[in-house]
Amino acid sequence: MATILIVDDDSALREGLAETVADLGHHPLPAASGAEALARLRESPVAAVLLDLRMPGEFDGMATLARICALPGRPPVTVLTAFASPANTIEAMRLGAHDHLTKPVGRADLAAILDSMLSSARPDPGDSAPEGGLIGSSAGMRRVQKTIGLVADTDSTVLIQGETGTGKEEVARALHAYSVRRGRPFVPINCAAIPPDLLESELFGHVRGAFTGAVGDRAGAFHQAEGGTLFLDEIGDMPPPMQAKILRVIQDRMVTPLGGRSARVDVRLVAATHRDLPALVEAGLFRADLYYRLNVVPLLLPPLRERLADIVPLAEHFLAPSGKRLSAGAAARLLAYGWPGNVRELRNVVARAAVLVRCGVIAPDAIDLPVERPASRIEEAGLPADWLDGDLPGAVARLERTMIALALREADGNRARAARRLGIQRQLLYAKIERYGLATAGADLSAEPTVDVANPDAPDELGRG
Repeated sequence: MATILIVDDDSALREGLAETVADLGHHPLPAASGAEALARLRESPVAAVLLDLRMPGEFDGMATLARICALPGRPPVTVLTAFASPANTIEAMRLGAHDHLTKPVGRADLAAILDSMLSSARPDPGDSAPEGGLIGSSAGMRRVQKTIGLVADTDSTVLIQGETGTGKEEVARALHAYSVRRGRPFVPINCAAIPPDLLESELFGHVRGAFTGAVGDRAGAFHQAEGGTLFLDEIGDMPPPMQAKILRVIQDRMVTPLGGRSARVDVRLVAATHRDLPALVEAGLFRADLYYRLNVVPLLLPPLRERLADIVPLAEHFLAPSGKRLSAGAAARLLAYGWPGNVRELRNVVARAAVLVRCGVIAPDAIDLPVERPASRIEEAGLPADWLDGDLPGAVARLERTMIALALREADGNRARAARRLGIQRQLLYAKIERYGLATAGADLSAEPTVDVANPDAPDELGRG
């Protein structure tokens, strides 16, 4: 039996977590504030900590996390919050959190995270990081944010891979912004945009007279990024001769300007590509030894079509400077599209709508999308293309009904297992099944919910709004 410290100012949530922890065979130790949690840690040994992020008083969740992580032999900490953001996810992981979970946490997830914490140990954290971060709360982006928090303060080379337009440079900038190098330069170089005969001078620099037209000394990108981060974008397009020279720099940390002498550099290297590097290695178009040197920490950015939860928040972020907002129908159009151009395409579509629409609300017909578009995830799942049309309450009801039907189907109709998969109480699931007419696990996912969604404030069978 392990002692689990549960820190939450909400007594109901604290007691609920304590009950589940006890059911899982551990001893819960409750604390209602950060100050109380720190006092309990001084009084008795604790195996792991479940820490709420938002708490009143002198120590909020992040301040409490920093204090716990500074303790010698400190226990692993998982941060729990109902308001997950890229900034607090990255910061929690960077400070030394074992994980960062969004409430409510289901029993199975809680059991898994406790098992993981009790069998692991974490290194000491570094200093605090600035506010900010990547927009997105989808599972894929939260994995990216957690990885950034874990590796930001290291000097490990990071290889960011993802389709064009997914935001690889934003990830590289976040790695720099949350690192101990953030006070030094961040220098981006697009390897595909510079002619091969100029790339060596651009990266390594040159001295006066090194070649025709070299009328003075010029520092290359490696020296410009001294003490900071050098971001090599589209490294998959780098010509083979330059690949060998970059490999030498990574190995020796020595840079030789054209016509000059070698000098040591202190640079954190982050590379990115939309190409399939293992396939290029197999085809002999990219050096295998360079690939392995770059791929120390791989970071895969999911395409926007796999990040449905991020589409509307991203669109609202791009709209914010214009003071305009999306209508429910416009948001539904954005969600139903496949986004082959990813975040870059979304930014352009939203910017175009913001310029052309005079009123403060962007209507569905103001969203200019190609008629012939790739299939969206909604259509790939066998649902009609207009599944997200209509108002927001109706779309939310259809989503809820679909998730419940899928959970029942995957649980072979076992309602207790389905409730655990969904992270809700069984009584609530039973009420939802009746509400949506889901008597069997084989219910039609595309059917309309048997509930009046025109009045979203009407309470359900459990009296919940």
